[in-house]
Amino acid sequence: MNATDRTPADLLSSALAADPGRPLVTFYDDATGERVELSVATFANWVAKTANLLQDELSAEPGDRVALLLPAHWQTAVWLLACASVGVVADVAGDPAAADLVVSGPDPETLDAARACSGARIALALRPLGGRFPQPPEGFADYAVEVPGQGDRFTAYAPVDPEEPALIVAGREFTGAEVVERARAEATALGLTGPGARVLSGLPYDTWEGLHAGLYGPLATGGSVVLCRNLDRLAPDPLDQRIESERITVTAR
Repeated sequence: MNATDRTPADLLSSALAADPGRPLVTFYDDATGERVELSVATFANWVAKTANLLQDELSAEPGDRVALLLPAHWQTAVWLLACASVGVVADVAGDPAAADLVVSGPDPETLDAARACSGARIALALRPLGGRFPQPPEGFADYAVEVPGQGDRFTAYAPVDPEEPALIVAGREFTGAEVVERARAEATALGLTGPGARVLSGLPYDTWEGLHAGLYGPLATGGSVVLCRNLDRLAPDPLDQRIESERITVTAR
């Protein structure tokens, strides 16, 4: 990664320039058996489309707050980087009533909570391969319907200021620069020793530790993540097999 990178979006741009074909996020859901692997290029394409959706269709502007009511999932990682690309604040598990727009997962309780947002509401079915809802929840736009038609390249209307708020998690606010600096500073302690490191993370995304292991740390160091949802459902032997087959160098769970 480049020493000049100041925002999470910068980290992704550097990863794309360095090696677009390498794996960046591999996702497992051990409740459904789903596995999906996204290269840097594929992940960046999803981020660009989502950022275009935010900026052009939802009229999000730098400084707006987006409540992300989503589990640890590859699509959540996409939204985090899309928010960083536009310059809006990703408020993980934040209060929808205080947000300018909300992004919800498919659970009925989460959708009910998300309706407190008076702004735009987006719902993710979190189905394999980014599938749609059979019937979109009332009052929400279906992400899987809205995002495919968005542009494959993204250019922010206004430069993203790395010193402005970019992330809120567990009640703590980080600027874009702080996300990058902390991700780099804590990488060695996690076991991310440089390019090629591969993290298996079963941590949720509602803490800094989960976000660091499950996205920002690998992105800041040229590594990759195997992000596992419902990892507690996996028996020890299959877990050991996954660690071996995925060439895991460090685990966080």
